[in-house]
Amino acid sequence: MNKPKPDDRSDNVKRIQANINYTIKNIELADELIEKTDDSKMAKTLEEKNDRRRDALEGFRAEIRDEALDQKRRGK
Repeated sequence: MNKPKPDDRSDNVKRIQANINYTIKNIELADELIEKTDDSKMAKTLEEKNDRRRDALEGFRAEIRDEALDQKRRGK
């Protein structure tokens, strides 16, 4: 049986920041599509997705704060 890998949190902040950047880019692209489309159903769907993305951003930012506090606590 394989041993589980040790918890390596060294790149968590970097990974979370990349997710934040990717999510912001998707919000911006969706906003551009919303402005250009005449399809109200598509616009509504994109707006709903952006609402979920904004909620996810709040979670990502909370994770970064947690990671920063953990690194500070560990003295890194």
